[in-house]
Amino acid sequence: MTKKELISDFLSQRKLAIVGMSRAKNKFGNAVYKDLKAKGYELFAVHPEADNIEGARCWKDLGSLPEPVGGIVIVVPPPETEKVVREARAAGITRVWMQQGAESLAAARYCEENGISLIQRQCVMMHAEPIRSVHLVHRWVAGLFGRLPK
Repeated sequence: MTKKELISDFLSQRKLAIVGMSRAKNKFGNAVYKDLKAKGYELFAVHPEADNIEGARCWKDLGSLPEPVGGIVIVVPPPETEKVVREARAAGITRVWMQQGAESLAAARYCEENGISLIQRQCVMMHAEPIRSVHLVHRWVAGLFGRLPK
């Protein structure tokens, strides 16, 4: 599959988990959660220590989700990302989006070796329709410089 096809496949999954929801309102995991929720995705927030963040129920890990999800968006520091992709595999999740800043070479290698579809070096908010606000500008600039997936 091309990167563009991987992105389309990932975003066609309407039930996703966000790993990296934060108690701090200005963190990127929260922005991703709010953006995708507003676009109609059914989301499951994952946070190891919180039961609820800004009205969103949280689960401790991917293994504790109440039902299967079609993919996960990872928004945690790189040292945690490898653990998350291992949890994803154990939970039967085969689609992973490593948001910028969460990328890990070891985690990417693990995904490749274990048949997990991986998207990285792309912002999910630049691709999930409808694209709004600053992400629309980012997408336009990326297209201008030939950085959009093909």
